[in-house]
Order: sequence, then structure tokens, then C-alpha cells
Amino acid sequence: MSVIEACAICPRKCSAYRDEIGGKGFCHAGTLPKIARIAPHFWEEPCISGENGSGTIFFSSCVLGCVFCQNSKISREPIGKIFTKKDFIKACEELIEQGVNNINLVSPTPYAEFLLDVFKEYRPSVPIVFNTGGYESADTIHKFEGIVDIYMPDFKYASNTLAKKYSNAPNYLENALASLKEMIRQSGEAKFDDKGIMQSGVIVRHLILPNNIENSFDVLDILDQFSDKILLSLMSQYIPLGNAEKYPEISRRLTEKEYQKVLDYLDTTELDGFLQELSSASEEYVPDFNLI
Repeated sequence: MSVIEACAICPRKCSAYRDEIGGKGFCHAGTLPKIARIAPHFWEEPCISGENGSGTIFFSSCVLGCVFCQNSKISREPIGKIFTKKDFIKACEELIEQGVNNINLVSPTPYAEFLLDVFKEYRPSVPIVFNTGGYESADTIHKFEGIVDIYMPDFKYASNTLAKKYSNAPNYLENALASLKEMIRQSGEAKFDDKGIMQSGVIVRHLILPNNIENSFDVLDILDQFSDKILLSLMSQYIPLGNAEKYPEISRRLTEKEYQKVLDYLDTTELDGFLQELSSASEEYVPDFNLI
């Protein structure tokens, strides 16, 4: 695909024109992906990274505009190395040769049409992970049925007011919920191999924001209705990066007291999954983008 005349891939449906190199939409992405990092990654959830690592491919550009984005170096503008279909398949195969557990597509949404084209003719020998901020169109997610094995969306907000304020996504909640339901419909119950590595299913990540634990309570309430269909990854790694210093209420790290309150609330739900230690809130876990 060389041109998109009027892009409607994400919920913004901004009708932007996109050629191979760039576009005029919110994400500024072209139709060929710009990629900022390709490497085994060992800091994902245990069932994703395991001992061999997750084969992460970090795409530049993003359909969200999170003011606290730890990857703002690549999400704010499409920088990185341009990949053709042949380049991309070769990169996947090189990761697999290194023994990774999966091909982990990080923030892939702007390049959904490219990826659909690739995976209709190429099937990796390991599971495909769709690792996203959760701001998706259910129609776009539907197109990946039979292609994606594991969906790993964020569920950031239970309030469109917060989503607009912190991620410039005024209709986040309804789209995150609709796309999550579609992901669950496709993936079904989580399945693992004999080493505990996930082969299919849905992991939903939620990042707790300082001074916003009520939002976390509400998100947990929403996700609890899917407790028998998803795994929860509750994240405490928030660092005030990006433009977070412009928002005083989130210009600091999460406190132990805030985190404990959310953990206590989690105990009132049926959700199961993964927890982060507060020590994970460290810039040493921010990836090195070696292709820019």
C-alpha cells in the first residue's frame, strides 16, 4: 500500500492523506512504518518475556498524545528507520533466530494496513503480540482476527475528561471498551505453553497515575466484568516524563500509600494477573531507541 487517501484507522478518523513517507494526520505517519527499536525485551510480563525475551518492534508515531509518555522521543513525530515489507519480514525472522518468545508490535496502530498486508502472506513461527495504548477502533481490530495471537492493550482511563486532558483523546473510554471486547472475542481464554509462555489471550495493562487513584478504582470496576477473560497487569512504573511537569498533579511519582490503596481495591475484584513493584518506576527501563 503506497497511499491512504483518507485515513480512518484509529478513532480520530481524521481523514488524513498519507503517502509512504509521511502524513498530515494526528500521528503524522506515512504508510511505510518507521521503526525506532528492534530487540529482545526482558521487562515485559513474565509470560511474555520469559527467559528468552519478547521480540519487540517499537514503531514511531502514536495515535495518542499522552503528556507523560516515556517514549515521547519517538511518539511525538515519526522518526526512525523506514521499513519495506521485505525489511520487516527479515527483521522478524532475525528476532526469531535469537530465540524470542513472540513478535511484539509496540504501538503498531498507525501502520495497521501495512501490517495486515505483511501478515496475510507471512506467518511468524511464534505468536504475534499487538501491544497498544488501547485507543483503537474496533473495526480496525476486527481486521486482525486470525492474525494476532495476543492482545496487550492499555486501559488508561475510565473518564473521557481525563483522557482528553492527559492523552488528547476525548472519546477514549467508549473506543477502548469496544476494542477490548473485540480483542476478547477473537482471543478467547488465555493459553500457555509448558514453560508458562503465553500463546494466545488478552493482557490488559493499567498505569496508576499520581493523584488519580479514583480513576484506577473505576478502571478496575470496568475490567472486573471481564475477569474470567483477561489477565490484568497493574503498573506502578509512572515517571513524570514528556510534558508531565506542566501538570502539577502528575509531576511526581506514585507514592507507596497511593499504590497500596489501589492494591487494596484490587482485592475487592476477581481480577488476576501481574503486579509491579514501585521500584520499577525508574528511567533505566526506558528503552534505548537504537534505530534513530
